[in-house]
This record gives sequence, C-alpha cells and structure tokens, in this order.
Amino acid sequence: MIFQDPIASLDPRMTVREIIAEGLRIQGIRDPAYIDQKVFEMLERVGLVREHAGRYPHEFSGGQRQRIGIARAIVMNPELIIADEPVSALDVSIQAQVINLLNELREEMKLTVLFIAHDLSVVKYFSDRIIVMYFGRIVEIAQADELFAHPLHPYTQSLLSAIPLPDPHDERQRRRTVYVPGGAQDGEQPELREVAPGHLVSCTRSGLEACRRKLGQA
Repeated sequence: MIFQDPIASLDPRMTVREIIAEGLRIQGIRDPAYIDQKVFEMLERVGLVREHAGRYPHEFSGGQRQRIGIARAIVMNPELIIADEPVSALDVSIQAQVINLLNELREEMKLTVLFIAHDLSVVKYFSDRIIVMYFGRIVEIAQADELFAHPLHPYTQSLLSAIPLPDPHDERQRRRTVYVPGGAQDGEQPELREVAPGHLVSCTRSGLEACRRKLGQA
C-alpha cells in the first residue's frame, strides 16, 4: 500500500531504516546485515541514498517522504500495489517525479498498480485501464485511450468535461456536462454491460443499444 499523506503515513518516532524494514521484520527476518542490504537497495531504487536510513521522517520533504513510503511498499517484492491518491498531497512539480518513479518500478518489477485518483490527467498518463466509479458503484470500464476518446456513461462525460483547458479562450467558451443521476428505466436497473470488447458501461438493455450506436457498431 502507498498512502495519500506522506507525512501521516510515516511513524515520526521510527528511522527510515525501521520504517522500510518493518515488513521484513513482520515476516520473521532478523538478520541485521540482510535487512540493511535490503533497506539500502530500496532507498537507492527510489532515488534516495543509503545515508538517509538513519534519519527521521521530519527531516525530509513531502516528495522524499513519499519515496520512503514507496520503498516500504516494494521491499516485500509484491505483485500488487494499491496506490491511494499517492500524489495528491504533493506539489505539482514533484508529482511528475513520483509518477515517473512508479512507472519505472512497474516496468522493472512487473507490478500491477491499482492507482486511485481524482486527477484525470494523472490517471490517463499512468493507467492502462480505467474504472470510473460513482458513489462506490462502477459505471464504466475501458482502456485509458478508449475512455477519453469515447466516454459513454453520462458521469464519465461529466468528469471529462470538468478538466480545465490550458487555452483561456477555449475555456471560456466550453460548456461543461452536468451529471444528473437516474434510477431504473421501465423497471430495469442499470448493470455493467459490454458495449465493445473491453469497454463496459453501466446501462439498461435499451441504453446498451444507444451506446453501441454512439460507437457506430449498431
């Protein structure tokens, strides 16, 4: 797990060495030499240096703290990492560095990363496949490029319309989509249906046909 707040997620009374090594100790590893070797290896892997191992969290910047949190997560050599808003508490200038680090680790370690975020530009850059949720329910699933090119659920369309544009002229003239939740239609509750291969939308049977027409498949 990589947590949202790099300050609150690190114990201020523990050194960086103790924080990163905690998972190893929980697994029963007691060899100090092996633990030091793994801690140093993880620090260097996330862009820090071994001299940082003896310091405390308050001695680091927000971006460095998040790197420590990432090192703590990967020291166990996991197959899956859950990254809960891992860059939302960081300065914009630091966000790209942390995202690029996660991308590099994902490739090197063959990781699956469940990346939870509200910033859709970050989601598109990082994710291969996106799940859009509304009040805890999945409303659309698609590959990242497909979702941004062909958003089908009204909530997805509303989210994408809220992304600010860098051009002030276009931004002033742009109209946003307001999502109004709907209930059952003709007594039928919406459910996830496959509109196209790998593209699922929460809709009724009649809504499914409408979505397929939008994609030009009907």
